[in-house]
Amino acid sequence: MDNRWQGWPSAPRLEVPNGEGAWVELSHPLRDDLSKIAYFPTPKFGRIRSMPEDPLNLTEIQMVCHFGTHVDAPIHFIPDGPAFHEIPLERLYGPGVVWRIPCEPYATIEREHFAGQQPALRPGDILLLDTGWGSRCGTDVYDRHPALSVAAAEWLVEQGVKLLAVDFATPDLAVGRRPEGFDWPVHHVLLSRGVLIAENVTNVADLAGRRVDVMFLALNVEGADGAPARVVARPTPG
Repeated sequence: MDNRWQGWPSAPRLEVPNGEGAWVELSHPLRDDLSKIAYFPTPKFGRIRSMPEDPLNLTEIQMVCHFGTHVDAPIHFIPDGPAFHEIPLERLYGPGVVWRIPCEPYATIEREHFAGQQPALRPGDILLLDTGWGSRCGTDVYDRHPALSVAAAEWLVEQGVKLLAVDFATPDLAVGRRPEGFDWPVHHVLLSRGVLIAENVTNVADLAGRRVDVMFLALNVEGADGAPARVVARPTPG
């Protein structure tokens, strides 16, 4: 497998969004006790100045870029890939679909699970997966999340998916299932070919089986391998 940067895949020109109804919140509020990858440092969110003792409120944030709901930049695993500030804006928003694929702990999502899913993918779509895991964030079972197979990741590349969003911590194997020498193959397949990855989305069940407009409003951090994001979506006709 060639894991060098292959460039951004072509995508249809984005049209004016035609969503209907209210935007749905798909991101977890950031807080100290939010589920995280076990070996990540503990985040910290706290007031360092507080009214009325001080003239203003001032909150300090300490966290890795991959905590909570976030988007991975290609450089996260592809040394010659773009950093976050080099991601074209149009890769972070646009039309997509939400597919419901209920999963048991440590399940493997194969390409066969995508067969017959509706609405059908179109080239340049964003794909959001509803596995039921978003509602388990903050519980012990969240670490036993499902994962995509390499074949499933390659299928997404073949379909022209622009961004994959999952309602769990990573599309690669859960930490507790990784063998010695594990090398994050799903991340390598997707990111090397310009398919962005968003992790730890939530509330996608409300949109399952629908086409959507979706925006990944991530912080534009220069040189970063990822960025926390507020993700919102709304259903569209058809």
